[in-house]
Amino acid sequence: MEHAYLNAINLFGKLGPQKISQLLVATSTFEEIWKAQPQLLLHTRLPETLMYEFIAFRKTIDVEKEWMKLEKERIQMILLNPSPDRGEGKARYPLLLQEIYSPPVALYVRGTLPDPSLPTLAIVGSRKMSSYGAQVTPDIAGALAGAGIVIISGLALGVDSMAHQSAVEKNTPTIAVLGCSVNDSALYPISNRLLAKRILEINGAIISEYPLGTAPLKQHFPARNRIISGLSLGVLIIEASSESGSLLTARHALDQNREVFAIPGSMYAQTSEGTNNLIKMGAHCVTCVNDILDVLNIKTSPLFTQNTPIIPDSYEESLILPHLSKTPTHIDELAVKSTLDMQIFSATLTLMEMKGIARNLGGMMYVRSR
Repeated sequence: MEHAYLNAINLFGKLGPQKISQLLVATSTFEEIWKAQPQLLLHTRLPETLMYEFIAFRKTIDVEKEWMKLEKERIQMILLNPSPDRGEGKARYPLLLQEIYSPPVALYVRGTLPDPSLPTLAIVGSRKMSSYGAQVTPDIAGALAGAGIVIISGLALGVDSMAHQSAVEKNTPTIAVLGCSVNDSALYPISNRLLAKRILEINGAIISEYPLGTAPLKQHFPARNRIISGLSLGVLIIEASSESGSLLTARHALDQNREVFAIPGSMYAQTSEGTNNLIKMGAHCVTCVNDILDVLNIKTSPLFTQNTPIIPDSYEESLILPHLSKTPTHIDELAVKSTLDMQIFSATLTLMEMKGIARNLGGMMYVRSR
């Protein structure tokens, strides 16, 4: 029942990892914390107002009933310090996350945490990507996933979503770390619920330190970011303005002695201000995937598949393909250069998108995907 009592404590929402750890030193079990008398709670330096609030809250909670809700949702709870008398070892809790300052006392997990022997990398960035970010993210994230690296991100709009999607397309497990609870009704943003479903289908995981029913409140995301970096060997920032929340993840990574990588961008682009500054301050500049693999000392990877020539499947594709490159080209220019009838051109280009040969960056600008 230790899991159930910790879940009940988490539902209170005002006892973070440090306070819970302090209480645990004085009481030794989560059940004792839950049932502790006022004198004991005061002895642990819990503020008196907070203590009375906690005692009042306990009377409103049915511990077993709340635990059954987790089981119904198929949500696992993995403890940082499990009870040895139940034979539950510490191995299930991610090893890298155990190393950070103030790790979550427990993780709520849907899906499957990947094999701990697999290398991990966090990819984060702007929610409002430029066309440059929309081009770079799937190229880099897809190649890393293809190299067997577990991509970790926050399931937010923009870079996060595209990084997860790239892993899904490579059928490589990816971990989404949330600033809310992991049940479907709480998932944020709503538009990413289908992506979350796909992550689970490829044996990835959706995790959080927040209990069932926790809303995606603004104050949860800085704490969430420390988990994203804590799970990872390094953090890659794709795009970030000078005030981007992604820079908080980079700071957490530095505090946790993780590698920090950044994609350089135009000095005129607001979305590259943060990444360019990170590079000036010593972050690893990334212009190709091998820049990351070399720093992380990952020598074996199937990246040679990136250079496999694309063979057009039809005469129409052969007329479009030579004019697609990594430099964005407007659809009207492509149509003229292909010499195809507009209706045939549009149908062929759509098919090439479906095959993953061409990518629309928005604004009707197209690039070659691989």
